[in-house]
Amino acid sequence: MYLERIKAPSDVRALPASALPALCEEIRHAVIESSAAVGGHMGSNLAVVELTVAIHRVFETPRDKVVFDVSHQTYPHKMLTGRARAFLDPAHYEDVSGFSNPRESEHDLFAMGHTSTSASLACGLATARDLAGEKYDVVAVIGDGSLSGGLAFEGLDNAAALGSGIIVVINDNEWSIAPNHGGIYRNLAELRATRGAAAHNVFRALGFDYRYLGEGHDVSAVEAALSELRGCDHPVVLHVHTQKGRGYAPAVADPESWHHAVPFDVATGAPAVPGASEDYARITGAYLAERMACDQRLVAVSAATPYIMGFTPEMRERAGSRFVDVGIAEEHAVTYVTGLARGGARPVLGVYATFLQRAYDELWHDLCLNAVPAVLLVFGASAFGTTDATHLGFFDIPMLGAMPGLPYLAPTCREEYLDMLSWALEQEDGPVAIRVPVASVESRPGFERPAAGYARGWEVVRRGCDVALLALGDLLPLGEKVADALAERGVRATVVNPRLATTADEDLLGRLSADHRLMVTLEDGVLEGGFGERVARALACENVRVRCYGLPRAFEDRYEPKVLLGRCGMTVEGVTADVLGLLRA
Repeated sequence: MYLERIKAPSDVRALPASALPALCEEIRHAVIESSAAVGGHMGSNLAVVELTVAIHRVFETPRDKVVFDVSHQTYPHKMLTGRARAFLDPAHYEDVSGFSNPRESEHDLFAMGHTSTSASLACGLATARDLAGEKYDVVAVIGDGSLSGGLAFEGLDNAAALGSGIIVVINDNEWSIAPNHGGIYRNLAELRATRGAAAHNVFRALGFDYRYLGEGHDVSAVEAALSELRGCDHPVVLHVHTQKGRGYAPAVADPESWHHAVPFDVATGAPAVPGASEDYARITGAYLAERMACDQRLVAVSAATPYIMGFTPEMRERAGSRFVDVGIAEEHAVTYVTGLARGGARPVLGVYATFLQRAYDELWHDLCLNAVPAVLLVFGASAFGTTDATHLGFFDIPMLGAMPGLPYLAPTCREEYLDMLSWALEQEDGPVAIRVPVASVESRPGFERPAAGYARGWEVVRRGCDVALLALGDLLPLGEKVADALAERGVRATVVNPRLATTADEDLLGRLSADHRLMVTLEDGVLEGGFGERVARALACENVRVRCYGLPRAFEDRYEPKVLLGRCGMTVEGVTADVLGLLRA
C-alpha cells in the first residue's frame, strides 16, 4: 500500500509514474470508507484525486502556494501532506477538519469553507511574492460551481490585470452542489465540446492564457499539463474536465445527493441511520409548492442549496420558472429577490445562516433600505447546525439585528413556523426573516396566530412569579424543562416565547419586571450582540436582575453541540442551579 507510507509531498514525487494509478485508487477508497463511517463531502473529493496527486508531483508545497477554493475537496490533499492516518484508521477519522486548516499543516494556507475566494487569495499571494522578489508558483484550484460567485469574477478579473505568474486550475466536473446555473456554464460546455477550441472563451476574453485538458482522471496527462505551466510568468488557466463522484457508482448517478454524505453503507449507498420522516426542509417545500398552486406571484429562490428548502429535482421541475437557483451567489440572490419584490412578485429566499453572512452589504443596502416585501428563510442558525469553524451559523442574530426594518422571527414549532411564513408572505410592510428551527420538529396543536401578527409582541406560555424564562425559538423546550425543575423546588417560573429574535417587547418586559426579581434569556446564538443583550438593555432602568445565556463569540471548531451548550451553562441542571442561586442572593 502506497498511501500509508506517504508522510509528505516529497514521498509522492519520489514514486515511479507506474505507481500513481494504484495510489489514486487507494485515495479514492479511503475517501469512500471514511465518509461512509463519519460522513463527508464525497462527490467533490472523488473528482479531484488525480488532479491532487499531479499537483503534488509538480509543485512543492509549502514553498509553492496552492489554494483550494471552498476546500471541501481537500481530502486527497490532506492524505498527501502527512494526514493520511485520518482517512485510513477509523480511530482517527475525525482528527482533521473537512476543510483547509493552517493549524493542521503548513501545506494549508488558509482556513476556508466558503466559495469563490481562491483567485482573490492567489492575487494577494502573487503580489506579495513579487514585492519580495521571490520565485515560486501560485496555484488556485477552483471548481466550476464556484465560478458563479461574484468574488470569483472579481478575483479572475484582477489576476488577469496584474499580469503576474498565477496558475488558475478550473476543476470542471459540470456540477455545483446542485446543477450549475448561469451563463458562464454555456461557455464551459462549448469549451468541453471543442476541447478548448471554441471561438468564444471567457478566460481568454478576460486576458488569460488558456489550456484545456479533457482527461482529468489520467494522472500522467494531468501531471504533464501542470509541468508545462510550472514557473509561468503570466496568468494562465488550465481547464480540467473531471467527473463528480468518480469511482463510486451511487455518487456518479446522483451527484446532488452525494455532494455531502451522511454515514452510509458502502455496498448499497443506503444511509446508516434513516433520516427523520419529517423535517423543516420537507415542511417548507410542501408548503411553498402548495401555495404556488394558488399564488402565481410566489417565487422560491435558492443560492445553490435547493434541498434546504425541500425542493427535490422533481419539485423544481414542476415549479418551472417559479423556482430559481442562482448558483453559489448569495449576494446576487439577496439583490435579485429585492428586484423580484419591487416588480410585484413574492420571493422566498432560503439560505444557510453561514452563507447569508456573505451578503451583508446587499441585505443592508438593497433589501432593507428599499423596504420591499421579501421573505428570508435562514437555515442552520444554531449550535446544532454545521460545527466546522468555517461554517458556523450562530452569528445571525447580531448580524440581522443591525438591519433597519427587518423583523427576525424565531418560531418554536411546526404550526408557528408555517403561520409565520404565511403571515410574512401576506404582509406588505417590508422584508421579513425567519430563523427556521434546527431541532426536531415540535408540535403545538393549540397554537393560534397573535391578533397583532408577528411584527411585535411576545407570548407568555406559562405564568409564574419571581423568575421569567425568555426562551427563544428552538430553546423553548429547554425553558419549559427548567420551569418544571424549578417548580419541583417551589419556584413558579414564567415562560415566555419571544417570537422576535431582535426586537424586545418593552411593554411586556415592563410588566414582568414589576413582579419578577429575575429575567433569564436563553438563545441558541452568539451572546454578544444577541437577543439577551437587547433584553438587558431594555431593562437597564428597571429594578430586576438579568441573566443571559448564549454561545461564545469564537470560531468553535468541530465541537459537540451538547458539550458546547453545557460549557455555556445551557442545561436544565445548570440554568436551574443558577436561578436558585440568584434568587437566594
